[in-house]
Amino acid sequence: MEHINSKRFITDNFLLNSKEAETLYHDYAKVMPIIDYHNHLSPKQIAENLPINNITDAWLSGDHYKWRAMRANGIEEKHITGNTSKEEKFQKWAETVPYTLRNPLFHWTQLELKRYFNIDAILQPSTSEVIYKKANTHLSSKTPAQLLEEMNVEVICTTDDPTDNLEHHQAIAKKKFFTKVLPTFRSDNLLSIQHDGFNDYLKKLTSCVGFSIDNLEDLVNAIQNRVDFFNTHGCRLSDYGLEQIYAYQFTEKEADNILKKRLNNENITQDEARIYASFILYTLCKMYHAKGWVQQFHLGALRNNNSRLLKEVGADVGCDSIGDFSQAKPMSTLFNQLDAENCLSKTIVYNLNPSQNEVFATMMGNYGEAGIPGKMQFGSGWWFLDQKDGMEKQMNTLSNMGLFSRFVGMLTDSRSFLSFPRHEYFRRILCDLMAEDIKKGIVPNDIPFIGKMIQDICYNNAVKYFEFK
Repeated sequence: MEHINSKRFITDNFLLNSKEAETLYHDYAKVMPIIDYHNHLSPKQIAENLPINNITDAWLSGDHYKWRAMRANGIEEKHITGNTSKEEKFQKWAETVPYTLRNPLFHWTQLELKRYFNIDAILQPSTSEVIYKKANTHLSSKTPAQLLEEMNVEVICTTDDPTDNLEHHQAIAKKKFFTKVLPTFRSDNLLSIQHDGFNDYLKKLTSCVGFSIDNLEDLVNAIQNRVDFFNTHGCRLSDYGLEQIYAYQFTEKEADNILKKRLNNENITQDEARIYASFILYTLCKMYHAKGWVQQFHLGALRNNNSRLLKEVGADVGCDSIGDFSQAKPMSTLFNQLDAENCLSKTIVYNLNPSQNEVFATMMGNYGEAGIPGKMQFGSGWWFLDQKDGMEKQMNTLSNMGLFSRFVGMLTDSRSFLSFPRHEYFRRILCDLMAEDIKKGIVPNDIPFIGKMIQDICYNNAVKYFEFK
């Protein structure tokens, strides 16, 4: 590809297509702090708080979005997840960036270069060496805590397994960082009874709680032990990453028998696995409600489609895609059962298949509760949908089917400390969307009123919803 002119691309009014949009963003959205209530940042890195030093580590280590784009560009795997040098990997990413035009990666890359390093040049082979050196020089003196503070990030919620001892969160809590760092209870491994490592995982859980797990009662007690532990250390959210919600009919006795079979290394059927998972999911939801936690469901990913790369590199390396699972009935079954028992927590559900946006949005409208505005949330555009088109579709669907004004807004879902301009990206899109409505006469031309609504979506709603201490 020919050289891209490096004339300034990220301007003050990037993505803002009217004076109304400019006013809404600069006077209302831009000034709000960030609450990033779901990400995959490393608590260990934050606790150690050492400079990251190298932009390849900050950008390309673990970022399956970029890996996927590099593979699509024909880059050899050794330059993506292999053992080539950090500089070589960065150069291969620089080769790929010009080909990401109209992909959100192009916008994110340039926003991050501008916000963290004040670099206006477009990343490409002709600029990669200079950008690599300048970014590394800057990162050599910047710790994770400093990078978070510079982006005005008040709270982040990491994603943590129930067996985590939270030692890094405990260390962070003792430090006077600007950003509060809280754990999230991600319980997928407790549900995955058919996975090869399930029994080994229960052994690890046994070590955490200090008693053996020989039956379902033991397992439930162990889970409650970990929920209590996480709650003590500031946890306010739970999370699941599932193809679809488990909502099979079950009895406790059935689930107990299935678990005992698995503990005895006997084979269990797919239906048995779903019965067991349905019981555990229902039990977890009741525990979360008792603690006042928010529960999150990330639904619809078809994972590990490339068996060759799964074997060679592992899971979560950029070989997942949108699935076409049935979602409405299991959501209704679980949420209705919990609601009938007054045990339905505040809930955020994220949809990965845009053809089901209306399904998700209308399901959330079924289970309101007096005194809890926006209790059931149709979550922001997730994964393949956290780009301009996906965000706009999610916001338009939510506006049509629910109360957009009660939306708790954006999150990064990222593994990188350089990803927080994604909140700016979302806010610019939000402001431009609302400005277009003003211009078309769809909403009143009342900038202060619309501006307050935007500030609520960007920050205030999340403060009230999550009730972080």
